[in-house]
Amino acid sequence: MSILNSVLKVFIGDKSKQDVKSILPIINKIKEFELSTSKLSNDQLREKTISFKIRIKDACYEDENLIVELQNEANDSNNIDRKEEIYQKIDELNDAVYQTTQNTLDKLLPEAFAVIKETAKRFVNNSEIKVKASAFDRELAGNREYVKLEGNQSIWSNSWDAAGKPITWDMIHYDVQLIGGVAMHQGKISEMQTGEGKTLVATLPVYLNALTGKGVHLVTVNDYLAKRDSAWMAPIFQFHGLSVDCIDYYKPNSAERKNAYNADITYGTNNEFGFDYLRDNMAHSTDDLVQKPHHYAIVDEIDSVLIDDARTPLIISGPVPQGDRHEFMELKPKIQDLVSIQRKYLTNVLADAKKNISNGDTKEGGFQLLRVFRGMPKNKALIKFLSEEGIKQLLQKTENFYMQDNNREMPKVDAELYYVIDEKNNQIELSDKGVDHLSGPDNPDFFIMPEMGIEISKIESKNLPKEEEVKLKEDLYKEFGIKSERIHTMNQLLKAYALFEKDIQYVVMDNKVMIVDEQTGRIMDGRRYSDGLHQAIEAKENVKIEAATQTFATVTLQNYFRMYRKLSGMTGTAVTEAGEFWEIYKLDVIEIPTNKPIARDDRDDLVYKTKREKYNAVIDEVTALSKANRPVLIGTTSVEISELLGKMLSIRKIPHNVLNAKLHKKEADIVAEAGKPGQVTIATNMAGRGTDIKLSDEVKNAGGLAIVGTERHDSRRVDRQLRGRAGRQGDPGSSQFYVSLEDNLMRLFGSERIAKMMDRMGLKEGEVIQHSMISKSIERAQKKVEENQFGVRKRLLEYDDVMNAQREVVYKRRYNALNGERLRVDLANMVYDTAEVITGSNKATNDYKNFEFELIRYFSMSSPFSKSEFENKSNQEITKLVYKNAFKQYESKMERNADLAFPVIKNVYENQKNKFKRIVVPFTDGNKTLQVITDLEKSYQTNGKQLVTDFEKNISLAIIDDAWKTHLRKMDELKQSVQLAVHEQKDPLLIYKFESFELFKDMIDQVNKDVISFLFKGEIPQETANTIQEAKIRRRDKVQTTKDTIPNMDERAAQSRAAGNTQREQAVETIVREQPKIGRNDRVTIKNIMSGETKTLKYKQALPVINNGEWVIVKS
Repeated sequence: MSILNSVLKVFIGDKSKQDVKSILPIINKIKEFELSTSKLSNDQLREKTISFKIRIKDACYEDENLIVELQNEANDSNNIDRKEEIYQKIDELNDAVYQTTQNTLDKLLPEAFAVIKETAKRFVNNSEIKVKASAFDRELAGNREYVKLEGNQSIWSNSWDAAGKPITWDMIHYDVQLIGGVAMHQGKISEMQTGEGKTLVATLPVYLNALTGKGVHLVTVNDYLAKRDSAWMAPIFQFHGLSVDCIDYYKPNSAERKNAYNADITYGTNNEFGFDYLRDNMAHSTDDLVQKPHHYAIVDEIDSVLIDDARTPLIISGPVPQGDRHEFMELKPKIQDLVSIQRKYLTNVLADAKKNISNGDTKEGGFQLLRVFRGMPKNKALIKFLSEEGIKQLLQKTENFYMQDNNREMPKVDAELYYVIDEKNNQIELSDKGVDHLSGPDNPDFFIMPEMGIEISKIESKNLPKEEEVKLKEDLYKEFGIKSERIHTMNQLLKAYALFEKDIQYVVMDNKVMIVDEQTGRIMDGRRYSDGLHQAIEAKENVKIEAATQTFATVTLQNYFRMYRKLSGMTGTAVTEAGEFWEIYKLDVIEIPTNKPIARDDRDDLVYKTKREKYNAVIDEVTALSKANRPVLIGTTSVEISELLGKMLSIRKIPHNVLNAKLHKKEADIVAEAGKPGQVTIATNMAGRGTDIKLSDEVKNAGGLAIVGTERHDSRRVDRQLRGRAGRQGDPGSSQFYVSLEDNLMRLFGSERIAKMMDRMGLKEGEVIQHSMISKSIERAQKKVEENQFGVRKRLLEYDDVMNAQREVVYKRRYNALNGERLRVDLANMVYDTAEVITGSNKATNDYKNFEFELIRYFSMSSPFSKSEFENKSNQEITKLVYKNAFKQYESKMERNADLAFPVIKNVYENQKNKFKRIVVPFTDGNKTLQVITDLEKSYQTNGKQLVTDFEKNISLAIIDDAWKTHLRKMDELKQSVQLAVHEQKDPLLIYKFESFELFKDMIDQVNKDVISFLFKGEIPQETANTIQEAKIRRRDKVQTTKDTIPNMDERAAQSRAAGNTQREQAVETIVREQPKIGRNDRVTIKNIMSGETKTLKYKQALPVINNGEWVIVKS
């Protein structure tokens, strides 16, 4: 592939050079403006911003005026069809305004960038800048120390506080930074090396796009960076009258957070932007909305946000009834015992395997070795043994033999195991022997699921009284539910004990299990593993087990950021994922040249056979570097390794600091010391982003910062981040990675050629190989992992795209209901759709009687035509006539409600308006009563029409929210159950798309019917002024925000394994083996639980309806 790339470069040229070349003409224009801009006075420089805003406003004047006129017409019109046309035209005009704005910004870009660069220059060259005081200056002077008033003038200081750190402005944009700024304005990703000043680069496109007044969001990976950067860059923007704020300072849904979004420039973390979007779509009042339409976002460390976090959907959840009931603590001793027994057994088997292999019996020894590998692949003794000459080849040869013919011989290997671990796919499967052990001799049916078909047949054959039969069936279903949940709990506990290791995948802090990000090594606060796994780990670690919750709202970061009209980003490591950025986000990556050539010495990897040899070599190297007065940054992949190396350095009496997920609070202090002569810092990958290690001249003369990587990460980006800490702005430095054949990457995905080569060379303990070919082979292993992970993310996105299409429809309806502006159009469409459904279903069966019944049920009206007309007219004619009559009746009914309520409202307003601002008016459909809150003054001024609008709004929101929560639960269940489609060699995604469409269609139809039914039947009970009450402030539901973390390989495993992540089905399949195994083409008899109907068909055809729970197997 590299040869092909080299050939293409000869004929086509280098992409990065071509990208930069296309931007250079714009850079030359900026330079032309720099000369004229430098001659402006301070006041003239500030006036440029005002002139830019006027030019943008003038360009959009005609379209925006037309939007206002159309909006007024829509408000005055009662014609629903005309309103719909107007709103479509307004949407088209808004698109035209956006395009006009972008064209204008492109023209303004050279001069606007020159203005910002000149501003930065003046802040560097002047400790104070005097200008004529504006109203905005006077406002800032009250709460910002760097702005002071002196008569009619304001004095701007070039020193201020940036999130607790005093700074003096000392940065002016380089030419390469101008290139990065242009790329980001064009909606692309700027890849810039460490130390090239990405934070400063962002000021250019942020300023330019903030001129529109539509808002610019700058997204960071953590709240420290959001608060620091917003304070650090703010004066540059504020000097030009642009407001700056940071959402992470304020509580969700607060007035302060709303004000932060109303600022011209808003900083914040990716999580908070996403959660605010979800909260806005759970709001019950327009006053609760905080976000504006998504206009333009720049994502800092964009690969971390849009690649690493892509598998973690944002979830707002709430309590479920009896959510704290579980069996984790009860089952924990059983699982502990099971894991311990298997570990002891396999330790003896490994010893026997070593003995047999050393005696030349490779057949039996290989068989035993494979059994150990299947039962405890992460065992350190096993990993060490596999690094010996020829052992790994023997294991693979044995595994290939037993895997042939679709794993036909593998049960012989697994016969003595209690459970089998698939390390690559992060899965674990309990064996029959394991089930027997867990059940115990006293209660052999403890985990055995009842055969529903057989048990129901037994109950029915007893001819019991109806009540007793129903009770026995209910007890049977209850037992089925309890055992299903028990099996699910057991599986998750087994995973927690056998697959998840403390201080590697997670840490325990403050009596809580905290997930550690595998990419950055940082604590992922608020995130929980999905599907009860987190609760299982909590039980394992003896900390408080949190109660289960249900999803109220969810979105992936992928789909959240795709909502912005324009998206761009910046990072130091995006080019390795350029294909994914383009395929998913349509974002192009541009490599920006460095301001000074990189002087860092990047050496080829050093490869050892064992971890012990590798770590000893690392400590020897670090000791030598430290004595040479060079600061050393040791990169590790886990908390455990960082602590191990810390102990080894302590034995050598080498002073050092350790930075990992447990000590993240000391990060700023440790990083501040990391550049001192001879300082040794051990860090997980969390030292890779947002850390800037400054070096003194003494250190530079000694050779600069030395990077020592103790293991290659799964992703090349993370290794590049670590390397990027050295060689900043042309500084000297070096980077060296140490690798062993026992490392996870090498064990799972490493090239066998390396292992064979080391065997052939007969390397002894402590000897090392180093060659560019070896380094490239390791990079190929990393590419394999990256391809797998991209597949996981893409698959997750494909599922969420289905969800996202539905989410957009529901949230748009919700927004229209909340805003009230387009609600009447939506209601008209609901009436039409309901009329169409009623007509279609009854016309198909020619059932005029049911047609009449449904018209009365939903529209409270009789049929507008006779039975013969119903039979002779087409579906379309009937639908239009029903819609016309129904909507006419609805409008007259709403007028009557307004007329009925107005005397009461008038009485309260004229006599008690000082007592009430918002009032509660009850509406009832005869069954339910809804308390409608309305503004007293608006209802009085509109003669009661505002009350009717609020009635429509409240009903729509209540029914949509309830249906959406139920639908989310069904979609979660569907996503798990469709994985069974692999049995029939079908794509689960296609089934998911089809089934989810049907679910969504049913939900929308039901929402339409429920809303219409209540609105048509809704009446105001006869009330007097004395019964009117003041509306109380609505109490917020108790919800929690989390990022649901899916273990790395689960999605791919779900596509290839029977039952995927559907734990209940998976457990049934594993455990229930008392009956003979049923083949896919065997004929079985199934029975419908409700109707008693029986059918005989092939097992593969019966499987889908059995899994739905409607049918059960009677006999096979």
